[in-house]
Amino acid sequence: MALRVPKAELPAELRDTMIAQLGTVPENVEVLWHSPQVTQDNLEFGAKVGAWDAADESLKSFAHMAVAAQVGCSWCLDVGYFQAQNQNLDLTKASQVPRWRESEVFTPLERDVLEYAEAMTNTPPTVTDELYAGLLDRLGPAAMVELTALIAYVNLATRANVANGVRSQGFSDACEIPLAARPETTGVASTA
Repeated sequence: MALRVPKAELPAELRDTMIAQLGTVPENVEVLWHSPQVTQDNLEFGAKVGAWDAADESLKSFAHMAVAAQVGCSWCLDVGYFQAQNQNLDLTKASQVPRWRESEVFTPLERDVLEYAEAMTNTPPTVTDELYAGLLDRLGPAAMVELTALIAYVNLATRANVANGVRSQGFSDACEIPLAARPETTGVASTA
């Protein structure tokens, strides 16, 4: 799939900031720049989401990648794995998120977070009272609210990227452990 909207020329300052942060300009930012206000608001809100600190970073990272794998956003999955490496998270676990149901590396709490991320991403959402209550009991209200808001935000970002035709830029190529592929039996678009 190719980009459905051509890349827009970014202002030099924004381009340089993106290169300093990620080593290249993210294509999703170049696509969004056709509406600078949407781009700026999206970047600002994304930065605010990234600054939340009530929930464990690993759990949030795994949830983000689970949404990306389910929606089929190869860009989000790719950059999420790259960011997990840069945050010194467990790369063995991060690499297995796309196939978390078959993998044996996750704790029961991590599995419930991954299930919750997928349940929130389903259309319509399939979150059960039992799953929510179990997470709330273990995480506490502040972390549960944060995790829920993060998953909702990630759904916005992943779905926009897929709709705009944004694909992986190879960020995860720098990671020491290869990113696992999502099982093909799900009917979800390939993340390659």
